[in-house]
Amino acid sequence: MTVLVLVMGVSGVGKSTIGRGLATALGVPFADADDFHPPANVAKMRAGTPLVDADRWPWLDAIGAWLDQRGGAGGVVTCSALKRSYRQRLLATRPGVRLLYLHGDPALVMARQAARENHFMPASLMASQYATLEPPGPDEAAIAMEVDDDPAAIIAAALKHLTR
Repeated sequence: MTVLVLVMGVSGVGKSTIGRGLATALGVPFADADDFHPPANVAKMRAGTPLVDADRWPWLDAIGAWLDQRGGAGGVVTCSALKRSYRQRLLATRPGVRLLYLHGDPALVMARQAARENHFMPASLMASQYATLEPPGPDEAAIAMEVDDDPAAIIAAALKHLTR
């Protein structure tokens, strides 16, 4: 089964871990949205400055281009996709892409983010992540998964939803 999946959620929620595991289980390529950021975006975040929409549009377009290149071959890509407008930009012309929304208790997610080493996204920006977050609505047909379980269990549950 060929599937394209966009794994979304705030920083520290486990997008990369879950996305890599899903890609491995599905036998498709994986791409991390962090790798699509231009150096200027990374520098802003390292400095503790939240990105604005003008910073995000080219980044989102690069992720969308990756999805387009995957076409019928399938793939899993991560992206915070915090606002509905970001998800619309990514998914409006790509109806086959499945949306996996990872979320959990903010204290848990913030603790995970604070424990990350060598990542350009500082824990100090978590408040801006939550302030920006617009959880997917029912019309977006997202698969919503809590992240308070073991990654293997989350991946197994997501696979059940994706392969139905």
